[in-house]
Amino acid sequence: MNNLEYLNKIITIKIDRPMGSKHPKHGFIYPVNYGYVPNTVSDDGEELDSYVLGIYEPLETFTGKCIAIIHRTNDNDDKLVVVPENKTFTNEEIKVLTDFQEQYFESMILRPKDYINWNKNIPELSVTNLEDILKFYKMAGFKVEYDRPEDKFAFISLDNIQFMLQELSDNDKWDVGELKYPFGNGINFQLEVDYLDEIYNNFKENNYAIAFDIAENWYRQDDKMLGNKEFLIQDPDGYLLRFTQDLGEKTEQN
Repeated sequence: MNNLEYLNKIITIKIDRPMGSKHPKHGFIYPVNYGYVPNTVSDDGEELDSYVLGIYEPLETFTGKCIAIIHRTNDNDDKLVVVPENKTFTNEEIKVLTDFQEQYFESMILRPKDYINWNKNIPELSVTNLEDILKFYKMAGFKVEYDRPEDKFAFISLDNIQFMLQELSDNDKWDVGELKYPFGNGINFQLEVDYLDEIYNNFKENNYAIAFDIAENWYRQDDKMLGNKEFLIQDPDGYLLRFTQDLGEKTEQN
């Protein structure tokens, strides 16, 4: 399991260095409970360690929520930060509470927002102008997870929908043929959303042409019908996007 996958998870920690105990080698006192996740192996070959914050008495075990990871950049030994489910701590508070040990290492604090849950299939779209394309996708609610301005590249997401966008260049090694408008001819991307009307209205208000107007459609799957409310639009490079919202299902005879 990737350490980042523990973020926002409920985890049980075995406390082997309770609050008030002394480090067996360096002699400092633990001002917080400190332990490990049983049956794990961290990058240093030992169990994955964890600070437990928000409990002010010595513990033997603790079950709580992982709100952050202290990622050491000069050592292969990340630390989880686990707290009671109803509590949270700022990055500055975490730094102060763990400084008794982390002061000896270079590190950064990773939060759930820093973790991208990568899809198994992520289309990469070649685009003519990254800035223009980003304006279009942001109108639908996409956000930039990260970018590389020097490469004119951006990774965008909307819930579980993910795209990579790469502005065309003269030496693009991924090109296998001439690209001409509309890009992606012969394919459409189905994007399931929860607020279809809002996205549709945003495009209309900003004078983007709708390829197929909003409608309800039902599609047969074996002996039942699956409903979608949907519309189709082309992005500035011509990629065809089919925004849909689930309407549930019904039996075929209905």
